[in-house]
Amino acid sequence: MMVPVLAYYVVFHYAPMYGALIAFKEYSPMKGIMGSEWVGFKHFQDFFSSFYFWRILKNTSVISLYSLIFEFPAPIILALLINEVRSKMFKRVAQTITYMPYFISLVVICGIITDFTNADGVINKIIMAFGYDGQAMLQKPDLFRPIYILSEIWQRIGWESIIYIAALMSIDQEQYEAARMDGASRWKQIIHITLPGIMPTIAIMFILRMGNLLNVGFEKIILLYNPVTYETADVISSFVYRKGLLEFGWSYSAAVGLFNSLINLILLISANYISRKVNESSLW
Repeated sequence: MMVPVLAYYVVFHYAPMYGALIAFKEYSPMKGIMGSEWVGFKHFQDFFSSFYFWRILKNTSVISLYSLIFEFPAPIILALLINEVRSKMFKRVAQTITYMPYFISLVVICGIITDFTNADGVINKIIMAFGYDGQAMLQKPDLFRPIYILSEIWQRIGWESIIYIAALMSIDQEQYEAARMDGASRWKQIIHITLPGIMPTIAIMFILRMGNLLNVGFEKIILLYNPVTYETADVISSFVYRKGLLEFGWSYSAAVGLFNSLINLILLISANYISRKVNESSLW
């Protein structure tokens, strides 16, 4: 039963690591990976000394931090709210509605966002109804990040809440009965029973999120950004895409991607270590 899973990771995750060698070479498709000239850390040095380094590092860090602060707690809050609802019908309807955006194609999602934020879009019409001027929101660098984070929450909150709802179902109901007999309010039950009960799950999900903190989804950003918003929207993954696929800088983009993976690895190990020390929950 494990063979298909192991084969997947070997073929699609471990075997491609061989290609990381091009980050240290002046890669040429005609010469191949082994035949290309070895240049060592040249591409890393070029990246660290370039104008784009601090810009894309800042943008990636800021968007990732916003995602951690606003997007990560959102499914936890939704799961807690759904858990407090007593009507099973309302629960099913609420869960179905919040799940739906996750299953919509990303291209369609970005098309909806673009249409809604256009100068004559729905959002601007509401704004103009209050006497303000409409504007093409995706053309404003300072609005790109809020639009991206809010759309991520809308798209993923329902799907990511599933694991927390499952964790809530595993909490012993006798604890709630004992708390009610002692006069605990609903709020105190959440603080002293519910949150501690799902804390190991929150810790594991937090560690996994830290391991992908700088892997801001480039597909969505590429579909939404434009040269006008590069100053706040251009992140490491979109920079790698432009340099590697559009400008054919394979070695340079591989070096940037390898740097990003190294930072993510450090964040993952650090988050796992801290979580193990603080609440004894960790991946290893």
